[in-house]
Amino acid sequence: MKTAEIKLKVSLDAKNIPEAIEWSSTDGQNEEPLPAKAMFLALWDGQYKNSLRIDLWTKDMPYDEMKRFFYETLQTLGDSFIRAAGGDPMADKVIGDLRDYCAHFAEKMEVVQPKS
Repeated sequence: MKTAEIKLKVSLDAKNIPEAIEWSSTDGQNEEPLPAKAMFLALWDGQYKNSLRIDLWTKDMPYDEMKRFFYETLQTLGDSFIRAAGGDPMADKVIGDLRDYCAHFAEKMEVVQPKS
């Protein structure tokens, strides 16, 4: 069995606000830590049937980049759900609604140019 390890390092200021986030993976091309300005980590607790999450962003994360980060995360959550659904036709219909919302979010938050 193959194993891989993902490491996260968060540097905090005196008020416990993230100043820097670094991540590395033993399964990547480079095991050297790479910088990140924000992260969402979600885990499923099978025993209690609920999700556990950590949402962090550095104090120098620009708001425009945060809006784009949320938009892209919503889009990729839809992609992940489609893969997990294993061909369930209802999943395709529901993800269409999520895609519509993502387009609405992107337009309202000015992540993309409004349609003319």
